Amino acid sequence: MGAEMGATTSVFPYTTSMRSYLQATNRGPVATAADAAHAAGFLSADPGAEYDQRIVIDLAKLEPRFNGPFTPDLSTPLSKFGDLVKEMGWKDKISASLIGSCTNSSYEDMSRVASIARQAKEHGLMTATSFMITPGSELINATIERDGFTADLEAVGGVVLANACGPCIGQWDRKECKDEENAILTSFNRNFKARNDGNRKTMNFLASPDIVTAMAFSGKLSFDPTKDELIGADGKPFRFLPPVGDELPATGFTNGNTSYLPSALPEPVPSTVLAISPTSTRLELLAPFAPHFTAEEFASSKTPLEFRGLKCLLRIRGKCTTDEISAAGAWLKYKGHLSNLSENTLIGATNDENGKVNSVVVPGEAEGTFPEVAKRWKAAEQPWMIVTDHNYGEGSAREHASLQPRFLNCKMILARSFARIHRTNLTKQGVLPLTFINDADYSLISAGDHIATSGLDALLRGNLSAEVKVIVQKPDGALIEIATEHALSKDQVEWIAKGSALNVIKEKAQAELNA
Repeated sequence: MGAEMGATTSVFPYTTSMRSYLQATNRGPVATAADAAHAAGFLSADPGAEYDQRIVIDLAKLEPRFNGPFTPDLSTPLSKFGDLVKEMGWKDKISASLIGSCTNSSYEDMSRVASIARQAKEHGLMTATSFMITPGSELINATIERDGFTADLEAVGGVVLANACGPCIGQWDRKECKDEENAILTSFNRNFKARNDGNRKTMNFLASPDIVTAMAFSGKLSFDPTKDELIGADGKPFRFLPPVGDELPATGFTNGNTSYLPSALPEPVPSTVLAISPTSTRLELLAPFAPHFTAEEFASSKTPLEFRGLKCLLRIRGKCTTDEISAAGAWLKYKGHLSNLSENTLIGATNDENGKVNSVVVPGEAEGTFPEVAKRWKAAEQPWMIVTDHNYGEGSAREHASLQPRFLNCKMILARSFARIHRTNLTKQGVLPLTFINDADYSLISAGDHIATSGLDALLRGNLSAEVKVIVQKPDGALIEIATEHALSKDQVEWIAKGSALNVIKEKAQAELNA
């Protein structure tokens, strides 16, 4: 998750555990090559390397933690979590417990939670909450079924789901707690509002699979499985022993059902017809995004390549994650139909000017939802931009969160700061991401203001050091000049200049064919 903190790359030293895993998953040659590289002095920290920051973690003092609600950045130690529940006035109840998905569903994770389930079964207990397990792959699913872990979990009330993203990204048709404040525990990696079940009031607390599983038998947020007791079916109190598990299966992994896997090196079949029903609500062909400027405009040095006539559609307050830009849940069925999926664009964003969610108020126009106003402006060929707060686009590297605004005719996003991955995704779709040099300038732009750029021409013509300014025209005609930073690479500038990265790829591929 280094990228979540703005890291370009996260590097880990090669270990014997990595070798064992590679060998166990039929990648022995990779392990052999890694061994040779490690022996030659690679795949480990450079001697005498200097670091900007060194963090030392004493594992003997490290205790389980909960992260949340509504952000992975808010962390509370297990020993203090019960006090936090009381302090915040939350109901001391867990409504659902979920583990697995792509995060924390390794064989070791599953073997450890199975050991907890066996302890509970010995004392005659079933989970006090719904308990769902999502295997991270068919390899894990088949292996834990063979080794009895699936049966262990199901014996105490667990439900093993399909090998998919599952409730982690909103693939959860949840019937209970509709629009009610409630708390769930998960071992997933993100917990933004409405991400899992579509309910913005659901508080998702992230924890390890061990903690989530143990607490599922109590049903209470205040339960500390490291020291608190449960009452068994015989009326006697007991405590869970620390979970145990194997890092890798002793008899190796089993592949399970591989019939859905493609062949390793499929031969291209150019004659294949891509047939999509014109009445489909779930699939549609994508049309290339038009460049912001014509070839003639680029060819003429007298034509400034500046955005003119943009209008600000919304100023967004606070955290706005990719889940709030492009909601998951029931919307996932439209992933292949951009027109339909765009109906959820920014419906989770908070309007800074009125404090409402999914509300756009432009002077002279009726209040509407974000998709309603954006579609209305697109139909009127009115290009637009938005102003956003810090870390805009935090969360999953969800391409649709950049595709949808571009599809609706967004040309620029001006933020206090961007999540790095999302910022890159915006440039791939031809959206210009700019950041305020002065954070306080954020409040100078309101919905309905007319927006233009100054200095974009130099940037698009190759001057990466060009300063791009945003010119704001207020309703009374007053002009405000705002300094911004672009931090774009040469490739990203080309993507924006051509309208999208795909346009650039297509143009270069065509040039190679014609060469």
